[in-house]
Order: sequence, then C-alpha cells, then structure tokens
Amino acid sequence: MNEQDKHTDLCHEATFKRFYLEFIQAAKNFAFYKCGDEQEALDLTQEAFVKIWNRCNNIEFKKAKTYLFTTINNSFLNAVKHKKVVLNYQRNQASEESESNEDPQFILREKEFKKTLNSAIASLTEAQREVFLLNRIDGKKYAEIAEMLNISVKAVEKRMSQALKNLRQQIPEF
Repeated sequence: MNEQDKHTDLCHEATFKRFYLEFIQAAKNFAFYKCGDEQEALDLTQEAFVKIWNRCNNIEFKKAKTYLFTTINNSFLNAVKHKKVVLNYQRNQASEESESNEDPQFILREKEFKKTLNSAIASLTEAQREVFLLNRIDGKKYAEIAEMLNISVKAVEKRMSQALKNLRQQIPEF
C-alpha cells in the first residue's frame, strides 16, 4: 500500500481517526437535531462510526461522509419505528387489561343490551332489517342501498325510518 492509499483508506487506523475527528461534532449535531436528546444523539453517532469501521473495506473515502449521515438518519428512523411498535403494544396491553378489569355489572348490562338489540333487529320486517343493516353495519349510503335493492331512495328512507321507529319502541335506550 503506498502512502497516498493510506490517507484515503478508511481501514487504516490513522485515516479513520482523522475522519472521526473531522466529522464527530457535525455528526453529533445532526443526530441531536433529528432526535432532540443528547444521549440518544451520541448513541446514534457512535453507532454510525462503528458501522463505518466495520464496513471500511466497502466504503470509498469520498463517500464516507455521506454514508455517515445517511446511517445516522436511517438509525434514527428505525428507532422511531421501534418506539411506535412498543407504544402500540403497550396501548394494546393496557386496553386488554382495562377490558378484563371492567365492572362485572357493566359487562352483564352490555351482554343484555346486545341480546335485546339482536332480538329487536330480528323482529324487524325483512325489508326494514335489510336496509338498517346495510346502512348501519355495512356503512352504505341510501343511494347505494337503493341501487342494490332496485328501489327508490325514498323507499330506502321510509324503510329506515320504520326500522328506527320499531327499534326505539322495543329498546328505550336506542
């Protein structure tokens, strides 16, 4: 290896040290601007330099600075993704725990209400039930329902109105 190659070979310890000293502050600042936490910025920066050292044979000296900042950015984005996954998991765990810790009377009332609602829906005429479920469960608009059933929008409105009236009579809370 000639003298010129030593100055541009990242695997050469003196060259890497020079590269490190030249870009450490800019890299830490960049990482800090990304994450806003000094310790995390230092971790991201050190991790990026370690990756460059481990891959020094595959990185051209001219591209090392770009590689450094790209690595910091990607590591930051991966950390954010990971935090989102952890947060979603914690939220799901908390909601499952709160569901299991709900008041037994509430759970009983909820089951009774569902039973009453299903019974009331079953007692509707077929036309009313069909329109009600297409609208409230499937989220279809009146025009879509009218087209599906080959009836007018006014007929859909009337069936829905009758269905709601019947449900209100059977379930006062409805």
